[in-house]
Amino acid sequence: MQRGRFARRHKMMIGLQAQGTIRTGRSLWLCQWRQAAVMLTLMLLAASACQSIPAAENRHPGVVWMTSYEEAMAASQQTGHPILTVFTGSDWCPHCKTLEDNVLSTEAFRSWTDAKVVLLMIDLPQAGISQAVRSERSQVCIQYGIRTFPSVLLLGPDGKRLAGQSGYNGQSATVWIAQMATHLPPPQLVEKEAETVCETLEEAVATARGSKRPILLLVSRSGDSIATLQSKVLINDPEFGAFIHDNFVVATVGPTVDSGSQFDQSMENLLGGAELPPDAIELIVTDDGQTPLFSQSGSQPAYRIISGLKRFLAARQVARHSEAARR
Repeated sequence: MQRGRFARRHKMMIGLQAQGTIRTGRSLWLCQWRQAAVMLTLMLLAASACQSIPAAENRHPGVVWMTSYEEAMAASQQTGHPILTVFTGSDWCPHCKTLEDNVLSTEAFRSWTDAKVVLLMIDLPQAGISQAVRSERSQVCIQYGIRTFPSVLLLGPDGKRLAGQSGYNGQSATVWIAQMATHLPPPQLVEKEAETVCETLEEAVATARGSKRPILLLVSRSGDSIATLQSKVLINDPEFGAFIHDNFVVATVGPTVDSGSQFDQSMENLLGGAELPPDAIELIVTDDGQTPLFSQSGSQPAYRIISGLKRFLAARQVARHSEAARR
């Protein structure tokens, strides 16, 4: 009798299991495992979609990129700064990635753009953005006729195109910045100060005699257009321009003047007989136009050059105090 009841109960459980009414411990575990696997897959896909294209604002440390054309226009109109607009395809365009690595991610770029331009990045990746965002950014590309990636435009506060560059040819950050900087209108204050820059060593020496300030020479090879642009970028930097004109008599000169002249020999002495390489700028401090007191490369961010010159001035002041004390 009891055996019959167990047999009937066993048959009932088998029937219910076959109909899906109940699950055994093993089948329940398999079901839960499958659900967890599906959830994990969905989470990974969502994370991948979010991380495939990092937010432009966080892509380059220390540099804030806007991603909205309208917001960038508003910021430009408020500050008066032009908009440096980079059109890129971050997950499919190799030249775009090279531009980011060689230029946009560098300290030189960060220093140059600070308080000079509004930064706007129009990124059209293959994945990672919504259709609405893709449509909005595509409209900006159509508006300015962008067909090549990367492309860089300099736009005025009114949205008009001031300058443009299609593609990337592998220039260094310094060269790329110098080329782009020629299209930036320098601040009015710097333009006035730039008029006091001497054009010859002889003029700088004569000016220094009356001012009791050391001479700061920006030396580059004659006819070197890239180095000339870099010198202008430095002098037109507001912080650098204000600092050097407060503390030095400034001159931009070539390594030679007139062959065999006194100042030609002086330049050779100041350079230590070394020949400047192409695209290079050498900053030399001297009191008399003959003896170098301090020198450093001009192919650095302005703030680093200022830091080096400040250390020189501080050491010079200490040396003068020590000499006065000995007397």
